[in-house]
Amino acid sequence: MSLATRMPPRPASYVGRNGVGIVADAYGDPQAPAVVLLHGGGQTRHAWGSTARALGAAGWHAIALDLRGHGDSDWDPRGDYSLDAFVDDLLAVVAALGRPPVLVGASLGGLASLLAAGEIAPRSFRAVVVVDVAPKTEPEGVERIVSFMGSNRDGFASIEEAADAVAGYLPNRPRPASLEGLRKNLRLRADGRYRWHWDPAFMHGERRVQSSRDPDRLTRAARGLRVPTLLVRGRMSDVLSEAGARHFIELVPDACYVDVSGAGHMVAGDENDAFTEAVIEFLEGLE
Repeated sequence: MSLATRMPPRPASYVGRNGVGIVADAYGDPQAPAVVLLHGGGQTRHAWGSTARALGAAGWHAIALDLRGHGDSDWDPRGDYSLDAFVDDLLAVVAALGRPPVLVGASLGGLASLLAAGEIAPRSFRAVVVVDVAPKTEPEGVERIVSFMGSNRDGFASIEEAADAVAGYLPNRPRPASLEGLRKNLRLRADGRYRWHWDPAFMHGERRVQSSRDPDRLTRAARGLRVPTLLVRGRMSDVLSEAGARHFIELVPDACYVDVSGAGHMVAGDENDAFTEAVIEFLEGLE
């Protein structure tokens, strides 16, 4: 058993915008250079489990967040799931750390990272890893995600039923032998139904993230990046096309680019070893 596999997480918590409590798992030496990992919409901090452990074992202080309204973090009482709210939460975490971290953000987490490092607080970060998202994305792929997340609002009768829904959404990913990972993304409600581990207002509220997404603003933020940047794309992704990735590289000419074979939009979940290797190689090249 490797050191990364044996390394247990340490619980951590922060206070974000509107007093929303942000829960995290931390790995590695707290005094080591920090890496903050932000998952995609509808996921939880557990999406980074293997990568965060590997980063901790490689000498980094890896902090995997549950974004507001997700996992064990608080639901915003005002239903604020705008991009700026996620950015403010991130900046609160950075302030608590007291030093500039590297950001690793996937999908929604990548958009928040892009705005934070390229527009709002460019001097607060050491480097940025953006995972399968950019200012220019494919509408059909985005709509497929939105449609899946907006379905099954009445929940599931069992974990197995939820697994069937995921299998239909991700037909190219092998079905896991154990459903324990999926269980972490569900909550058993008082009515006996399992529902996804996020606030329904995240998808259906007036201040949801989709209504605050501004491609022009994201383009300006990408142009504003002044720190080492890595873009990781899943080669099979229907959200970030090769053209979208190349557009990002035009906006950030000094950025590194990795195209992960066999991975779709959820790169870390589809090809975790290749993804983690690419991130660690990038981090080892930082001055």
